[in-house]
Amino acid sequence: MTDGDTQANIQERTAAILGRRRLAGPAVLLGGLLLLVAAAVVSLCAGASHLSLGTVWHVVMAGRQHTMAGQIVLGLRLPRTLCAVLVGAAFAVAGAMMQGLTRNPLADSGLLGLNAGAGFVLALCFALFRGLPYVYLALFSFLGAAAAAGLVYGIGSLSKAGLTPVRLTLAGAAIGALFTALSQAIAIRFEVGQDLAFWSAGGISGATWLQVKLLLPWVGGALVAALFLARSITVLSLGDELAVNLGQRTRWVKLGAALTVLVLAGSSVSVVGSISFVGLIVPHVVRFLVGVDYRWVIACSAVFGSLLVLVADIAARLVNPPYETPVGALIALIGVPFFLFLARRRVGRLAE
Repeated sequence: MTDGDTQANIQERTAAILGRRRLAGPAVLLGGLLLLVAAAVVSLCAGASHLSLGTVWHVVMAGRQHTMAGQIVLGLRLPRTLCAVLVGAAFAVAGAMMQGLTRNPLADSGLLGLNAGAGFVLALCFALFRGLPYVYLALFSFLGAAAAAGLVYGIGSLSKAGLTPVRLTLAGAAIGALFTALSQAIAIRFEVGQDLAFWSAGGISGATWLQVKLLLPWVGGALVAALFLARSITVLSLGDELAVNLGQRTRWVKLGAALTVLVLAGSSVSVVGSISFVGLIVPHVVRFLVGVDYRWVIACSAVFGSLLVLVADIAARLVNPPYETPVGALIALIGVPFFLFLARRRVGRLAE
């Protein structure tokens, strides 16, 4: 068989994989968008002060923020809803991209230490630079996430066997625990525990229009970049050798994807703190529905990630009103069993 025949077979195989469940992608995306719109409406109505749908519609259309209902909807719940949508999309897409790049089904920005790294740098900012504007907090979050990613990949690659999914997960757990411990030590030493508690638990109750305006260009730009890289990530998820045979510049794709993940994770942590498992749960559910074509995986992950965080935020208001339950804790109730299920299934495959 000639090299031309081999190249043709590779391309046919890739096209066949990308073509599977082609009709499922649009249907799942449309269904997710409809559910997201419904959840957004509930988010504007539900809370300690329940508002009717007619009241919310009138406030949004008239833009009357001077009334009590207007202050609740436009001043509190609308920025909170938009923030949940942006953060959920960011965490889910970051997880999907990490799983595709590393071929590690357990990859997630929280489980691999990126969230903890960003939180550690935020703890330093609270201790040493109190009153720092949010835009600088976001930039420092990127640096913290990047530092954690570098340490995780560096430690995971020390073995002679190279970087494997299991080593990557273990390195992420170790680095995450280290940065979390350091953050707690800083909180005790500099007496910023109350400020840091919000970021550790993860929550959206403090979201403001300023945060939404600053978060939107970062997350929006990173999501566009993720969609641009989607086809390349699909090929990479099938193996580096196949990607090279198809003429793909794997190093540049990995670099672009890594930067995109850092922006998504860092900007989100700077707003809502450490919310784990969104990037673990959502991509697996989406791949089950639409297949392995990352053009649909990334688009649908953004929608269903937004839906998951928004529904969790609604539940956080209703579990024990008028008090708030941390969103991160509610998502962990689903995420921990899901993680254990995936870990057990993967260990079972390795043992066979």
